[in-house]
Amino acid sequence: MKQLKLIWDFYGPNAEKTAQHHEIHLKEYIKIENLDITITGCTTISDVHTIAFLVVNESDMKPIRDALKPHRGQLYN
Repeated sequence: MKQLKLIWDFYGPNAEKTAQHHEIHLKEYIKIENLDITITGCTTISDVHTIAFLVVNESDMKPIRDALKPHRGQLYN
Protein backbone atom coordinates (compact mmCIF):
# COMPACT_ATOMS: atom_id res chain seq x y z
CA MET A 1 0.00 0.00 0.00
CA LYS A 2 1.23 3.47 -0.86
CA GLN A 3 2.08 5.79 1.98
CA LEU A 4 1.88 9.56 1.82
CA LYS A 5 3.83 12.14 3.80
CA LEU A 6 1.60 15.07 4.81
CA ILE A 7 3.77 18.15 5.33
CA TRP A 8 3.43 21.46 7.15
CA ASP A 9 6.02 24.13 6.26
CA PHE A 10 7.25 26.67 8.80
CA TYR A 11 9.44 29.63 7.91
CA GLY A 12 11.37 32.25 9.83
CA PRO A 13 13.83 32.39 12.70
CA ASN A 14 11.51 30.33 14.95
CA ALA A 15 10.59 27.74 12.31
CA GLU A 16 12.30 24.84 14.07
CA LYS A 17 10.58 25.40 17.42
CA THR A 18 7.24 26.01 15.73
CA ALA A 19 7.51 22.76 13.74
CA GLN A 20 8.46 20.83 16.89
CA HIS A 21 5.43 22.27 18.67
CA HIS A 22 3.20 21.40 15.69
CA GLU A 23 4.42 17.80 15.85
CA ILE A 24 3.17 17.64 19.46
CA HIS A 25 -0.30 18.59 18.21
CA LEU A 26 -0.10 16.00 15.42
CA LYS A 27 0.67 13.30 17.99
CA GLU A 28 -2.22 14.51 20.16
CA TYR A 29 -4.57 14.27 17.17
CA ILE A 30 -3.36 10.73 16.42
CA LYS A 31 -4.02 9.70 20.01
CA ILE A 32 -7.44 11.39 20.26
CA GLU A 33 -8.61 9.88 16.97
CA ASN A 34 -7.07 6.49 17.85
CA LEU A 35 -5.24 6.33 14.51
CA ASP A 36 -2.70 3.72 13.55
CA ILE A 37 0.00 6.25 12.62
CA THR A 38 3.52 5.74 13.93
CA ILE A 39 5.64 8.00 11.74
CA THR A 40 5.80 11.70 12.57
CA GLY A 41 8.70 14.09 12.71
CA CYS A 42 10.41 17.36 11.95
CA THR A 43 13.10 18.06 9.40
CA THR A 44 15.13 21.27 9.19
CA ILE A 45 15.54 22.30 5.57
CA SER A 46 17.51 25.51 6.21
CA ASP A 47 18.07 28.09 8.94
CA VAL A 48 14.64 29.54 8.23
CA HIS A 49 12.62 26.55 6.97
CA THR A 50 11.55 23.49 8.95
CA ILE A 51 8.80 20.98 8.22
CA ALA A 52 6.59 18.91 10.47
CA PHE A 53 5.10 15.77 8.95
CA LEU A 54 3.17 12.58 9.45
CA VAL A 55 2.93 9.52 7.24
CA VAL A 56 -0.44 7.94 6.41
CA ASN A 57 -1.68 5.14 4.21
CA GLU A 58 -3.11 6.46 0.97
CA SER A 59 -6.52 4.96 1.78
CA ASP A 60 -6.69 6.92 5.07
CA MET A 61 -5.41 10.22 3.70
CA LYS A 62 -8.56 12.16 2.76
CA PRO A 63 -10.24 12.54 6.18
CA ILE A 64 -6.90 13.30 7.83
CA ARG A 65 -6.00 15.82 5.14
CA ASP A 66 -9.39 17.50 5.44
CA ALA A 67 -9.15 17.70 9.24
CA LEU A 68 -5.52 18.84 9.53
CA LYS A 69 -5.05 20.84 6.30
CA PRO A 70 -1.38 20.13 5.50
CA HIS A 71 0.42 22.56 3.22
CA ARG A 72 1.47 19.81 0.84
CA GLY A 73 2.09 16.08 0.50
CA GLN A 74 4.36 13.64 -1.27
CA LEU A 75 4.88 9.92 -1.66
CA TYR A 76 6.73 8.35 1.25
CA ASN A 77 9.38 5.70 0.58
